Amino acid sequence: MAEAEASRPLPLAGVRVVEFTHMVMGPTCGLILADLGAEVIKIEPVTGDNTRKLIGSGAGFFPTFNRNKQSLAIDTKDPLGREIVLKLVAAADVFSENFKAGAMARLGFDAETLRKLNPRLIYVSHKGFLPGPYEQRTALDEVVQMMGGLAYMTGPEGRPLRAGTSVNDIMGGMFGAIGALAALLQRDRAGTGTGQGAEVQSALFENNVFLVAQHMMQYAVTGQKPAPMPSRISAWAVYDVFTVAGDEQIFLAVVSDTQWALFCKAFDYDDLIADARLSSNNARVRARDWMMPLLRERLALLDAGIIAQTFEANGLPYAPITKPQDLFDDDHLTATGGLAPVTISADCSGAERAVATQTPLLPLTFDGDRLPLRSPPPALGQDNARILGELGYSATEIASLESKGIIRGTG
Repeated sequence: MAEAEASRPLPLAGVRVVEFTHMVMGPTCGLILADLGAEVIKIEPVTGDNTRKLIGSGAGFFPTFNRNKQSLAIDTKDPLGREIVLKLVAAADVFSENFKAGAMARLGFDAETLRKLNPRLIYVSHKGFLPGPYEQRTALDEVVQMMGGLAYMTGPEGRPLRAGTSVNDIMGGMFGAIGALAALLQRDRAGTGTGQGAEVQSALFENNVFLVAQHMMQYAVTGQKPAPMPSRISAWAVYDVFTVAGDEQIFLAVVSDTQWALFCKAFDYDDLIADARLSSNNARVRARDWMMPLLRERLALLDAGIIAQTFEANGLPYAPITKPQDLFDDDHLTATGGLAPVTISADCSGAERAVATQTPLLPLTFDGDRLPLRSPPPALGQDNARILGELGYSATEIASLESKGIIRGTG
C-alpha cells in the first residue's frame, strides 16, 4: 500500500460510537463501524464483558468481535459512573446496545433520554424481536433458528439443526450497522440532511425470517412445502458432496448445460453427453435418482486432487471440505491479506494467556485496500485514563474513581 493510501482517512473517521453491548450481535455492529474507522468506546462492567472468559464454542467471541475498539470499564449502577457515560453520549454520534428490553431504561440510557441529551444521536438497539407480541421473550441465535425455520431447513428430516456459526447474531449486528450508516447519511447529507439523530432497531428473529424468505417464496410460488436442505429437490442437477479415492470428500457443482458439456468432455463421459434423458438441467434434476449413483460410482475411483485440477482447468465450481482451522493456511487469504496478525491479551481469552494468531478482516475493500486492524481487542479498562482525561477528569479524580471501584484498570 502506498504511503498516501496508508494515511488516507478511513470512511468513518471522526465518528464516535458508544457501545453498550455484549456477546455477538451488538459487538458485531461495533466491529463493523470500528473497522470502517469510527472511534468505538466499549463500555464494560468493572468485572469485564462476560464473553472475555468464555470457553468452548464461545472462546472466539470476544477476540473476534472487539478489535479496533477502546475499553472503558465502569460501574454504571453508580451515579458517578452513569455521569461519565452521559458525558460521553453528549458528544457521541452513535449509541449501540443489545440488552433485554427495559435494561437501558433502568440505567437512564434509553433512547428517549439519550436523544433529549443529544438530539443528533443515532440510537441503535439489537434485540431478539422487533416490537410486537414476542418482544418480551428471551431470544438467542439458536432459539430463533428453531422458531424461524432455519434449523428445519438445515437438518435432515425430523432433526432440526442449527447452522454452524452465529448467523443471526452476526447478520443482526450487520443490519444494525447498516441502519446506523443510513441514519448518519440521513442526518448529515449535504443540503437535505435532517441534522437529527434517529432510532434504529434490528432483531434476531426478523433477521432469521429474512434468511429463510427464499423458502417462503418458494412455497408461495410452487405450492409445495420446502424440503430441508439434505432432502431438497435441488435446482441443479449436480450440486453435492462426493466421496472419492481414499475416502476424501469434495463438493462438485455442474449447474448449466454448458457446464455439463464441459464436465462430460473433461472426464470422457461421452455416453452421458449423448443421453437424451440428460439433455437439460431440468431433465438431469429429474434423473438424479439414477444419475447421481452413477456419477458417484465413477468419481469414487478418482483422486480428489485430480478432480479439483480438472474442474479448475474447465472453470467448473468445486470446493474442498475445509475445517475452520485450515483457513489460517489458505493460499488465497494469505496472498490477499485477508488475515491480519493479532495478539489476543490474556484477559481477552478463555485460555487465560496471550495468544498470537491471525484474524479475518471484513470481506470488502475500499479502492482495492482491505480495512486494517488498527488495534487488537482491548484489555479491560485499558483506555479509562485517556477517555476520562478527555472528558475533563483530573488524574486525582480518576484515581479516586478507581479507588472507589467505579472504574477499573486505568491503563
